[in-house]
Amino acid sequence: MLKALMVAATGLVFSTVAGAQELVEGQHYERLESPVETVVDEGQIEVTEAFWFGCPHCYRLQSSVTDWYETLEDDVRVVKLPATMGGDWNTHATAFYAAEQLGIEEDLHADFFTAIHEDGQALNDTDDIAAFFANYGVTEDEARDALTSFGVRSDVNSANGRMRDMQLMGVPALIIDGQYLVSPSSAGSLDNMPQIAETLIARIREERAE
Repeated sequence: MLKALMVAATGLVFSTVAGAQELVEGQHYERLESPVETVVDEGQIEVTEAFWFGCPHCYRLQSSVTDWYETLEDDVRVVKLPATMGGDWNTHATAFYAAEQLGIEEDLHADFFTAIHEDGQALNDTDDIAAFFANYGVTEDEARDALTSFGVRSDVNSANGRMRDMQLMGVPALIIDGQYLVSPSSAGSLDNMPQIAETLIARIREERAE
């Protein structure tokens, strides 16, 4: 019921119920030139959300995808991929993985976006990020240690590798099962992205069941 209400509320221009056959490659989504290896368990369908905390479109997409994620079946796993294009992009990717390492990412994810886009905080300096993290049950020293740790640097490098493998040139983007790319331009709007992704998930389920 919740899924049906979400589709109706966003005004999707095609019927998800009608099936994946109505999706047009090059119009609603793009197929990656080479499928990339997923990082989910066997049998699961990966939904990768590529984003940058400083991107206003990524910020606006959050309300749509956050609600959508709550409706996903158990065979779907969301993987968040912070974009790494140098400068503040890499700084924010470092913040994302440091928060993951500290176990606070889920709690602060939306707040990090809000701090940048509503409160005017740049959060592009280690001290500022550490101070922000301190609101989530860790000390500033613990935050700095995580932000400069080898493990976090490795995670950022791995994210950069996935970006290259997917040939991503912009964000936000949803990559479904390592093979289908949904962007605002292909979807027609930010609000359409989750519904097109949902239909691609249904297609993958059908293909796997054959």
